[in-house]
Amino acid sequence: MPASATADAVSTSRVPEQADHRTEAAQPPTFAARTLRWTDQGLEITGFAHFGDRDTTWLSSGFTAVTATPLGKGDRRPVKFRTRHQNHAEATEASGQTTFDHDWGAFTAVLAPARLQQGGRWQNGDWLVEAALRSGRAREQGALSQYWCGSGEYPLSHWVGQQHRILPFFEDGGLRLRVERVPARLTGATRTDDALTLVIAADNLPEGSQLRLRHRQSPTELSVPLGVGPGGHTARLPFAPFVIDGDGPHEMEHWDVDLLRPDGSTVRPVLDDRTGPLAAQHLLAAPGQVLYLKQLADGYPQFCVQTGTAFLTGIAAEGDAFRLTGTAPLPGEGPLELVLRHSNGTGEVRHPVERGERLDVLLPAVAVGSDGTARPLLKGIWEFRLRPVGRPEEEQPLIVAPQALGTLPVSVEAGGTATGRKKLLLERRWHDTLILDSTPVLSPAERNAYAQERLRDLAYPAARKKPLREAVLYDVFNGRGYADSPRAVHAELVRRGAPLEHLWVVDDAQAEVPEGVRPVRYFSPEWYEALATCRYLVGNTHFPDFIERREGQVVVQTWHGSLLKRIAHDVESSWLADAGYLAALDRESPHWSLLVSPSAFATPILRRAFRYQGEILESGYPRCDVLARGEGAEAVRARLGVPADKKIVLYAPTWREDQQRENGDGYQLGLALDVAAARAALGEDHVLLVRSHSHVREPLAGAGDGFLYDVADYPDVQELLLAADVLVTDYSSIMFDFAVTGRPILFFTYDLDHYRDDLRGFYFDLEAEAPGPLLRTSAELVDALRRLPAVTAEHAEAYRRFRAAHCALDDGGASARVVDRMLAL
Repeated sequence: MPASATADAVSTSRVPEQADHRTEAAQPPTFAARTLRWTDQGLEITGFAHFGDRDTTWLSSGFTAVTATPLGKGDRRPVKFRTRHQNHAEATEASGQTTFDHDWGAFTAVLAPARLQQGGRWQNGDWLVEAALRSGRAREQGALSQYWCGSGEYPLSHWVGQQHRILPFFEDGGLRLRVERVPARLTGATRTDDALTLVIAADNLPEGSQLRLRHRQSPTELSVPLGVGPGGHTARLPFAPFVIDGDGPHEMEHWDVDLLRPDGSTVRPVLDDRTGPLAAQHLLAAPGQVLYLKQLADGYPQFCVQTGTAFLTGIAAEGDAFRLTGTAPLPGEGPLELVLRHSNGTGEVRHPVERGERLDVLLPAVAVGSDGTARPLLKGIWEFRLRPVGRPEEEQPLIVAPQALGTLPVSVEAGGTATGRKKLLLERRWHDTLILDSTPVLSPAERNAYAQERLRDLAYPAARKKPLREAVLYDVFNGRGYADSPRAVHAELVRRGAPLEHLWVVDDAQAEVPEGVRPVRYFSPEWYEALATCRYLVGNTHFPDFIERREGQVVVQTWHGSLLKRIAHDVESSWLADAGYLAALDRESPHWSLLVSPSAFATPILRRAFRYQGEILESGYPRCDVLARGEGAEAVRARLGVPADKKIVLYAPTWREDQQRENGDGYQLGLALDVAAARAALGEDHVLLVRSHSHVREPLAGAGDGFLYDVADYPDVQELLLAADVLVTDYSSIMFDFAVTGRPILFFTYDLDHYRDDLRGFYFDLEAEAPGPLLRTSAELVDALRRLPAVTAEHAEAYRRFRAAHCALDDGGASARVVDRMLAL
């Protein structure tokens, strides 16, 4: 997320998420199938095969071949794939280690299906697919394992004749190919008013045979007789037995399909849509229910009773967007929305969808932020859901039709050329469930752990020997945005016309920078180069702990907030030390040239908490200059889309280190405010903007209704402070910034005792010195907002004392004072 001025960062710079920064001196060999797809030449497999304890190069890798070895008895011999080496840095990235280069450990192997015939005929049987390695006397051979998702996880079957197919599948950790003659095929499904007529082509189905459906959730079975019709046997399957009694959505029910002969023997039909797609979803005579004919990963059919969802028959790239077409027979009325939700819960993007039998959606690969700027979707996996607006409990995944499975993956690129173009891929999980993979801006060759260690330990020291360049490298919260005090320092340098090159750290193509500023991708080779060669480094949070300030280089630490909560070495808790934060801080802080302090109150605290022995400049915070000037609020309102006649309540709580998310990625929002009550009391003439802390990774439920705004991704919180009529916070340092405006501050301190006594501790008595009321309940907060003029008057003297103690230097000139001293060093 973009930076928040309330952040008090607890983690130093680290290698990208994709690079597991560990050194493993010895690892077992790798044999992995990354993708499997059927082409005109046959089955094409890409993957990785390399020793784990040595570099893998074109000459020394020892990679020999991929083979298919027959299993079971018989005189069949192993068959070799046509195999070639390939150089892909993803092989090194997938290994997750820093010691060995495995780029040449990638391969592509192709097998013509006819190679699996015997005497020119197909014979049933399984084949094990293996790769072999050889280097000197070392020999290794292993079956190809699954690699994450998509075609490498759920490969498609392939028809090689009217009744024969080859089915790739994974069993006991290895890839197998099954050649089989299919004795029964489901070839047609058409609807009448109250039933589904199925067409089945099958051998040896005597008179009296039946189509049988067995319920997975109970012992219930349904059987219907088979007749004879055009194209083979027919079965009329009434809809009535599938209707679930009761109103509202139900858990999905599953029915497996087989054919039952009079002698009790059975055969399972394979779903065969080679003559055309089979009708998939059929509305039932009950609200919210459809009968869905599903193709399982092994090609067999299954009937499911579920809520209707999108069934995609067409998936294609269209510019920097995806075109999704298909059917969506959702029952009911009202608007629909297509929801993309990050798999770790850190984001949600919604798109309106027209209700109707047909589905046609142009899905952009970007998300429009609360400031109106479009940015590429954040890196990671995004899951799809289709749902009626306002009814998230009825949401359903997007299912890929059998005829569209082979078109995946489909990719587009998004983002600016300067900040980095991102590849976004539509892929599939669980065989036919659509997902989106937003890949990192850094290439695999740049981001893997092996490359990152060499950039840090070799490239960075080498670059430190180059001449310093007259340039400034700015960093706000490790590349999150153009904001905070570094933004103000940059503006002041530009105003003076300083002869300097300006570089800005940008992570994941998520920040927009102004003209004249060159973006630098976080953790890229040019980032390491800039850290080593720029004369000035200006940042508001931690620099990487490997930096060494060189002679003539100036490192300006602006930090990012005045101080109520205890920080760094002043925190009376082991959690910071246990996380390695304090050790990293102690390596970093001696390399600061200048530490910026916002006030006389903060100066001794910063020196003690950071154990910093260098120069502290007591200048005020550059980022508060814009608040002292008080210009630009109307433009911010316009970007947010807030009507001019509405009062803006900005709620900006801090984070709680004891509310970490279950997956370990960030912290929970834990919204204690009763939004419904606030909307009922204030919605007529107020809007509520919620600015969660930068450590919080959780979307705001219900935002976008005209009253509640999620502004967590707004690039610069100072602009939000400019526009806000009143601030609601708790223990966040944002209170010190907003006090510069002189506007009201309310404190929603529902957990004051726990936060103060158990989590962080305070540098002063908030209850005695707060420039506004401390409110313990949501009802008290809403009431105070309704009586704001009177509440403000009650705390006017406390507000005056607070500003005198903490805002005396916020006169609009802090940026100039910082730049004066920075250039003089």
